[in-house]
Amino acid sequence: MKKGFKYRIYPNKEQRTLLEQHFGSVRFIYNRSLFIKNTMYSKFKINVSEIDLNNNLISLKEFHPWLKDLNSQSLQQANRNLLTGFKNFFEGNGSYPTRKNKRDNDFSFQVPQNYQINLTTSKIYLPKIGWIKIVLHRDFVDKEFIKNKLVIKEVNDELIIDQKLNKEFDILKTLTVSRTSAGRYHVSILIDDHVPEPTPVEFDESTTVGIDVGIKSFAILSSGEVIDNPRFLKKSLNKLKKLQRAVSKKKVGSKNRKKAVAKVAKQHQLVANQRNDFQHKVSIKIISESQAICLEDLNVSGMIKNHKLAQAISDVGWSEFIRKLTYKAEWYGKTILRIGRFDASSKLCNVCGYKKDDLTLDIREWECPSCKTFHYRDVNAAINIKNIALNNLNTVGTTERACGLTGIGQRNEARSYSVFS
Repeated sequence: MKKGFKYRIYPNKEQRTLLEQHFGSVRFIYNRSLFIKNTMYSKFKINVSEIDLNNNLISLKEFHPWLKDLNSQSLQQANRNLLTGFKNFFEGNGSYPTRKNKRDNDFSFQVPQNYQINLTTSKIYLPKIGWIKIVLHRDFVDKEFIKNKLVIKEVNDELIIDQKLNKEFDILKTLTVSRTSAGRYHVSILIDDHVPEPTPVEFDESTTVGIDVGIKSFAILSSGEVIDNPRFLKKSLNKLKKLQRAVSKKKVGSKNRKKAVAKVAKQHQLVANQRNDFQHKVSIKIISESQAICLEDLNVSGMIKNHKLAQAISDVGWSEFIRKLTYKAEWYGKTILRIGRFDASSKLCNVCGYKKDDLTLDIREWECPSCKTFHYRDVNAAINIKNIALNNLNTVGTTERACGLTGIGQRNEARSYSVFS
């Protein structure tokens, strides 16, 4: 099973320069290869392969000698990522690849091999860059695994994990170096321990929970539990406005303006970290307490187009929360069931099935005219999400129908959300 472990690194001034050169060069190669593929196909109907793109790197290095100072494998990985983007697009799992822009804060590159980790001094070696201080705040593999499965070399009484020496075991995979808009550098190490994913555990109605996400409350469970929305961005808006006003008062291009912009980015980074930490804690709690989780397929990108709700929806982070639930369910053998976005959840009485068509968004509580049951809107929706998902599963017995999706592209998406497949 593959897992990624992210750590913060602290490069010195020279290393930061080299890292920035790698970020820019990888972006340059990606855009150049994208232009070549688009041009060759539109004019000559020729599909350029990865080998052709990598061979083109030799010519590019003659025209741009500064490319020779960079890790060639990172440049080749940029071509591989581009072709992966095209593959995902044609399979219906992504959009058409577009140019990468520096203004999009896309600062990352990958190191496929030849990196080393010094466990004694907490440093990591990157080709063409050197040894960088790293904070290993948690083990990416346990000590027994290192002792029994990895080759460790000892240099001057220091224990070093060399990816090259462990290449035949195929445990240490690609390493990704990234930088945030706040100027913080990280490395993400992909580990494959070759342990198969756990078999999905059995579940029934009592061990299944339905979740209705919202704005006023972060998540409402079918059990009646309500998780409040912390609204991290809203709580920081006043400070962000103050910092942004300071930016507007600085001269364009000055050092003071750059410092003010960095303070804004740092505050946004704080908000993102708070939201990320909160979602991790909530998602692992739900996964630990349930065997199956029922969710509603939401069109978040479409909902964000509503300018009245865009900020609130972005602040709550529904898509990222569901992503965390999904991969953690795979880790622990739990099941994710999804219903269609057009299935009635809020307007449907979970007791008698009466549908209240005139239920508007401002009505948070209502009484069923048929069975006289009093409903809290969000709790009722969570119960309906659970009931619809289980009913679809029992009726049809397939992952696609259980997720409430019928199109080919949607069925592929459904498989990625379910542990059944």
